[in-house]
This record gives sequence, C-alpha cells and structure tokens, in this order.
Amino acid sequence: MKTSAGLFFEDYRVGQVIDHAVPRTVGTGERALYHALYPARHALYSSDHFAQNCGLPQSPLDDLIAFHVVFGKTVPDISLNAVANLGYAEARWLRPVYPGDTLRARSTVIGVKQNSSGKTGVVWVRSEGFNQADEMVMSFVRWVMVRKKDAAAPAPQTVVPMLGQAVLASDLSVPDGLNFANYNINLSGSSYLYSDYTIGEVIDHVDGVTLSEAEHMMATRLWQNTAKVHFDATARPDGLRLIYGGHVISMARALSFNGLGNAQILAAINGGAHANPCFAGDTLRAWSEVLDKSETSNPSVGALRLRLVAHKGVSPHLRGDDGKYNSDVLLDLDYWALIPR
Repeated sequence: MKTSAGLFFEDYRVGQVIDHAVPRTVGTGERALYHALYPARHALYSSDHFAQNCGLPQSPLDDLIAFHVVFGKTVPDISLNAVANLGYAEARWLRPVYPGDTLRARSTVIGVKQNSSGKTGVVWVRSEGFNQADEMVMSFVRWVMVRKKDAAAPAPQTVVPMLGQAVLASDLSVPDGLNFANYNINLSGSSYLYSDYTIGEVIDHVDGVTLSEAEHMMATRLWQNTAKVHFDATARPDGLRLIYGGHVISMARALSFNGLGNAQILAAINGGAHANPCFAGDTLRAWSEVLDKSETSNPSVGALRLRLVAHKGVSPHLRGDDGKYNSDVLLDLDYWALIPR
C-alpha cells in the first residue's frame, strides 16, 4: 500500500524526531497572496525602500508567512488526524525570512497524554524551521489533540512538558542591521511609538471581517496544511469544516494594525489558545491589551508584550464568571512585538 493515513496518537513517543517533507522556497508570490487574504499593512513587510531605511537589505516576508509555512510542513506528521490544535508556547522568530529563502521543518515530540475517553490524546511537539543555510529561523511548541486509530491500543506513559510562562525580553532576537533611528511615521501609517503605550492599556481594533469558506480553504492550501478537519466535511460530526487557527491569528494580527501600526515585527509567542472553534460565516473582531514593555539590546528598538484576543461577538469580555472562555472568544494570544522607540 503506497498511501499513508498519517500518524495516530499511539504512534508518538517522547523523544521522537521527525524531519518533515517537503522543503519550500518562498517568494513575493506568498507575500501577494498573504496581503490579498488578510488586511496586512505593516510597512516593513510592504516596501523594500521602507525596510532599507530601517537597515534591512530588503523587505522580509511577513513573520506569519514563515510561521504558516513551517507549521504547514509539520501537519502531515503531527496533526493530519488531529481533532484540534490546542495551543502554543515558547515561540521565537530568530531571523527574517526573505524572498528566495527555502524553508524546511523538524519536530521533536516532548509530551504525550491520553485523554480519559481513550479515543484521543494530546501530543506536544517542539517544531523548528530552517533556511537553506541550515540557520534556524523560528522555533515553537504546540500541542494537538490527535485521534487514536485503535481505541484498545495501550496508552503511552504520560509526559506533560514543563513550559515557560513567557519568553524573556532579553531572549528576543532583533534582526541584524535593524535601525529605527530614522523611522518614518508618515509612511508607516501610525504616529504611536513605544513610549505612547502604557501597561494595562486596552485597544479596540474597531474593524471586523466576516470569514468565508473560499478564503480560509485557499489560505490553508497556500500553507500546504493538509489536516482533514479543514477540508473534509465528514471529518467532524457537525459536518462543518474547521477554520485553520493560523488563519484566525493572521486575520487578528492584520486587524491590529488599526492601533498598533508600528508594532512591526513579531518576536515571540509566549502562549496562545484557540479558545473556541471558528467556522465560515463568523465575523471576527479583535482587541489588544498591553501586558508589558521592555527595552532591547538595540537602543532604537523597544518591545511590547501584547495580548491579542479575537472574538466573534459584540462583547469583548474574555471569560465568564466561571473563569472559562466566553463562547464568542476564538483566540487568546500572548506575544512580543518590536516597535520603534
């Protein structure tokens, strides 16, 4: 038999290393499609001239393009038979990805835990993306609920990894050559810089986008994400195609431009949860909270720690009185962004 049904929960073991197929060379086509799918407008990723004025050789590809491509490489081996992608931690962007770079991915299983139903289990992996020079461009931990092929298969020994609560600001990578000393706020589209934000401030990003079946399926194909729940309506008992969580992240990040237009570079994800499933027809809105601020090793660059919340309702409240996420909340993402000082 030459086809593969993918890996199931009982196939994973802690310490297992998986080199993922297939390397992918990325270019300006990915940028054009990304900007067509999402209202992305950050100047550093839109203009070679702007990026060169900030000390970079050219405009890099959007950080989330790198994330989606690396993530997509991992799907056939990690989440092809997933029920849902549950969360993220310890994600770091280590160097920019430029048009012409070739990305590949590798994952290491760092945790497994069978669920009480005996039909599924949670798998934790640390995934790493490399360019053609074997330089690591990013690394992240994610955990996925995966189906068992045989419910009678014995459960592996439970290992739940200890994960950091946040990436330290001192561990953030500032791209080589980046210099915001001559930053042009007229061209960037926002006048608000590092000093204009205060810890505890909440920013309503105002705009909303109604998600469509065609766009989310095109985006998921673009990233070569083959998870069945995104395409096969029979993969879920409700007959609905689940929208890829990364599609929600990119849409919310793009909406955050209205209020955070100078938060140019994603540096790290401290933690993230897809709080509720998202489907075509949902209207996505977003707000952010400033959790922390920090200087970096570069005197022209500051770091904002932000909570980005995407929701599909009119109420922006994150949790109910019981402490659980409100049913309208789609995404709760804690991340660091680099911004001119």
